[in-house]
Amino acid sequence: MKIYFIGIGGIGVSALARYYLRKGHKIHGSDTSETDLIQSLKKEGMTININQNGLKQDFDLVVYSPAIKENNKDYIDAKKRKLNLLSYPEALGKLSKEKFTIAISGTHGKSTTTAMLSLILIEAKLDPTVIIGTTLKEFDNTNVRIGNSKYLVLEACEYENSFLNYHPDIGVILNIEKDHLDYFKNFENIKKSFNEFAKQSKKVILEKQIEKLIKSNNKIVFDKNKTIKPKLGVGGEFNILNAMHALETARTLKIKDEISLKALSKFKGTWRRMDIDDHSFDFTIINDYAHHPTEIKATLKAIREENKNKKIYCIFEPHQYDRTFRLFNDFKKVFQESLLKDYVDKLLIFPIYTVKGREKQKKTSSQELVSETNHKNCSFLQDFDTAKLFIEKNLKKGDLLIIMGAGSIYNLYKYLLEFLNK
Repeated sequence: MKIYFIGIGGIGVSALARYYLRKGHKIHGSDTSETDLIQSLKKEGMTININQNGLKQDFDLVVYSPAIKENNKDYIDAKKRKLNLLSYPEALGKLSKEKFTIAISGTHGKSTTTAMLSLILIEAKLDPTVIIGTTLKEFDNTNVRIGNSKYLVLEACEYENSFLNYHPDIGVILNIEKDHLDYFKNFENIKKSFNEFAKQSKKVILEKQIEKLIKSNNKIVFDKNKTIKPKLGVGGEFNILNAMHALETARTLKIKDEISLKALSKFKGTWRRMDIDDHSFDFTIINDYAHHPTEIKATLKAIREENKNKKIYCIFEPHQYDRTFRLFNDFKKVFQESLLKDYVDKLLIFPIYTVKGREKQKKTSSQELVSETNHKNCSFLQDFDTAKLFIEKNLKKGDLLIIMGAGSIYNLYKYLLEFLNK
């Protein structure tokens, strides 16, 4: 087939594009900007346009990112030509019908747990296909693995009810919290969606702490206090809990614990999840994707536990005005607690990252967040140049810098690699 992907630079969409490319299909696509990921996809053999001015030709299938809008010219052209047009979740849902599908859902930890479970299945010689929202060294630094068995492991995102396109053989629910309130509006709607996902799963695995939130009769519930505590190559209690979910899922597949524990002991993390660089500078940098208050607190706490005697700086970029506004008090409490308990010595907050198409109005700001946190060690940073000057002036040999957020803040790391000498 000849397949066109609109918004091919997204981490999920690119994984599906890679899947079809490796299955022998011709892949074309478009996005709004040239990125490292786009360049990688081109090198792999995809034809990609950095504009969206219409398709100009017919395709057997057009897959579009949920992030694109209906005024997108490629999308309009595909509809006008009456091409086979599917959203990314719809296309992934169609693929999942062909496989024994294990779908990992939850407000936090989806990518990490998907990675953990994938490594267990590989260790157990079950040769899974995996589609994940991050990159893994074990997958040649890509976000997909092509297996030859019936098993498909995928990351199931709840935003806009994407995960309701899947009817997994095994569903996993890691946790349920307030997030994506621009879509869900309230926690009750979030619970309803996760309950629907549970009902659509033949079996659903979850931990006892959230058992009451899910009303389905197909639950497999485990107690984190009564199961094996896997040893990992990364820190953090939240990672151990993620590993417990992977272990329980493996047990459902009749995989022996010794195989699962061996695979988990080799787990060293994923891209932008407590991703450590301790050789490029005199100080250590940790890149992390955390952008929800719960994730931020857990990550800072875990990093401090592993680095008790280091001076820790954190540069955080809030992700989306709507999330920052709706969870403002949660962010404030987490920042205050993290500074009070010395999880971090200095917290620096970047301007809020704008998510195109999802920002109706800018009701708050990073400056307001700094002001309300009201701590001498919480400050505002305007841009990369200001950050670079701060780092040059303040960070000493042996210090630790956390670069945290889900938006463009990762580019600060690349900027520092280019402009800061050891």
